[in-house]
Parts: sequence; C-alpha cells; structure tokens
Amino acid sequence: MSAAETPLRVGLIGYGLAGRAFHAPLIATTPGLTLRNVVTANPERREQLRRDHPEAQAVASVDELLADPSALDLVVVASPNDTHSPSARAALEAGLPVVVDKPLAPTAAEARALIELAEARGLMLTVFQNRRWDSDFRTAKHLIADGKLGSVHRYESRFERWRPQVATGWRESADPAKAGGVLNDLGSHLVDQALHLFGPAAHVYAEVDTRRAGAAVDDDAFIALTHENGVHSHLWMSAVCAQPGPRLRILGDQSAYTVQGLDPQEAALRAGERPGPGWGEPAEDEWGLLGTTEEAHRYPSLPGDYPAFYAGVVSALRDGAPAPVDPRDSLGALEVLELARRSAAEGKTL
Repeated sequence: MSAAETPLRVGLIGYGLAGRAFHAPLIATTPGLTLRNVVTANPERREQLRRDHPEAQAVASVDELLADPSALDLVVVASPNDTHSPSARAALEAGLPVVVDKPLAPTAAEARALIELAEARGLMLTVFQNRRWDSDFRTAKHLIADGKLGSVHRYESRFERWRPQVATGWRESADPAKAGGVLNDLGSHLVDQALHLFGPAAHVYAEVDTRRAGAAVDDDAFIALTHENGVHSHLWMSAVCAQPGPRLRILGDQSAYTVQGLDPQEAALRAGERPGPGWGEPAEDEWGLLGTTEEAHRYPSLPGDYPAFYAGVVSALRDGAPAPVDPRDSLGALEVLELARRSAAEGKTL
C-alpha cells in the first residue's frame, strides 16, 4: 500500500471480549486499516469504546451499520457464535468483504452457504483462526517443515482451563445448537490447527461431556483424529481441568517437541496492551523442549504474530493476495466437529 492510499474503513460487529480485546486493537494497529464503526447497543461498552477508540463511532445494529455500504470497505463479525452466519450474510449481500471470528457459522451447512455466496459475489470471506499465529504453533510448524522431528506419528494439543463454577454469558449458557460449549469454542482452534498441519481426517472419535452442575453446554471434550497421511491427532478441550497438561506435544521418529504454557498474546491483549516491539515473544524459560530422553534442550520460540492476520487481510483486499485463512479450511473443521459430536453420541469412530 502506498502512503497516498486511504486506509480501508472497517465496521466491527460486537464489542464483547472478541471485539474489544482482539479485533479492535489489531485493526487499530494495522497499517492500511481504520476502525470506523462498531455495533454495540450496550451503554457500558459504548463508553469503553469511546475511551479505547475515540476515532470510532458506535451504532446500535447491523442494519444501521450497513445502511450505507459505500461508507465501509470491510466488515468484521465478532458477535456471539449464533449471529456469525446472519451478520456475515448481511454484509456480503451489501457487497462488502467479511472477516468472521471463529467458528465461521454454527453449522457446516451454514458455512458452506456463506462461502458460496462470497464466491458468487466475488468478495473476500476469511475466518479469524488466530491460533495459527500462536508462538508455539508457529514454532511447531517450522520444526515439522525442517524435518527436525523426523516422521511425525502423533500430535497432541490442549486448551484446558480450571473454571469449576459456571460463568455467565453465551459461551456457557447458550443452547449447543447456537454454537456454545467447549467443543465449538476451543475445538474450533484445535481442529483447525491439526488439519492445517497434517491435512484431512479419515476417522474421527470423540468424547463430549457436561460435568459441572448447572452447565447448559459441554465443558469437557476429547477428539482423536486419524489423518489421511496416517498421523494421529489427540485434542483436549476443557473447563474442568485442575492441572492442565502440556499445551502441545509432537512425537516423531527422531525427536519430540513439548510446550507447557500458553502463547502470551491473549493475556497481553486482555490487559490492554497493543502490538509493538517485542510483541508475542515468550520468555526464554517458556520455550518448548526439543529432543529425546537422552538429550533435550530449550528451542527458541518464534514470536506469536496475531497482527499478521490483519496484514494479510490488507494484502488480500489491496493486492489480490489469498485471504489469510481460506474459509473452506474452517468449513472442514466444522465438518469434523459435527462428526465429533455424533461420535460421542453414538459411542463409535466415524
């Protein structure tokens, strides 16, 4: 983008956790983007928006946001999961490219319909699978590509939390049909990462449970994938894990790689920090361990890079580059998640 080009004007739908802590600060710090409007009717969130992003104007509804499509160049959907599909559809029908927070839609059928609509209109549609830009995942991808693990046979990945009390909010109180619960919330990341590394799954086995009293949705799940290339992915997601296991572990025939803690970017964004020098760099004592029982050492982690997602959006819209995440990848992950729910209900591998 040349210095003379006007920044792309962004309309953000939703100013809850996803909109406030992730999308708004990343949009605001990405060269070539400017946050113009934010959909939120909540008075407290409007006041928070005024403090955080005084350049942006709050609007009360998606209809108001899209009343004049020529005033925007991009719409970002960061509202509750069950609103992703109708909001994205409205923006696409208004002729605007769209970023959707994961999952793309509550069901694979709805996701497929959105993809077909975007393709028919010639519009970019992409999904905020930000965990592809986690430090641990970027480093793991690099190690696999460089052959430092040899032939990989098992990939283990976890997002485990200790939240014994049911919280308020749609993620834990929504009907599962509205894409609440850990399978949709955390599984969307875990399955996407596994498929991105090792390709399509041939078989899916899952265990999905609701363990806390008063919980309305699943809060503890496990998925086992057998990829078409023979790699096995074991994925855990939980709100009831008093002692979390390794964030990820990759086993190859020459070496293994294990990471214990979480990428630092989410905590930084939740604390109000914005990308800048040193962004996304784990401390040295948080680097993963590479090696075998005979010899292992800390391997320098690549920095986490959530800003790369929106830089990719600018490149796609300005230069015609591929979208940072192909929405068909997210469709594939949703198909796996639907099979996982069926597998758990039927007690068999599908």
